[in-house]
Amino acid sequence: MIHDFEKEDAVIIGISPDPEDSHARFVEKYALKVELLSDPAHQVLEKYGVWQKKNMYGKEYMGVVRTTYLIDPQGTVAKAWEKVKVKGHAEEVKETLLALKK
Repeated sequence: MIHDFEKEDAVIIGISPDPEDSHARFVEKYALKVELLSDPAHQVLEKYGVWQKKNMYGKEYMGVVRTTYLIDPQGTVAKAWEKVKVKGHAEEVKETLLALKK
C-alpha cells in the first residue's frame, strides 16, 4: 500500500513520544516503510492537539490519540481523521487523497 501513496507523491510520517531506539525496533519488527519521528517532549504532538487526556479502566493519563492528517503541498490540513482504527484506514486516506487531487 505504501507504493500507492508514493505514486501520488504522498509522504507518510508517524510521530510518537517513544524514543528513537524503540522506533528502530518497531520498524525492524514490522518491516515498516514509513518514517517514524520521536517527540518525547510532545512539542509536535501538542501543536497538532493529539497529546490528550485518556481514560482506561477508570484511570486517567496523558497519551497520544491516534490521528491522521492529510496535509496538502502548501502545508494546509486538507482532512483529519481522529481516533483512527487501523483496519481499512489506509484505503480511506488513499481515496480521499485521490479525490482531493482531482
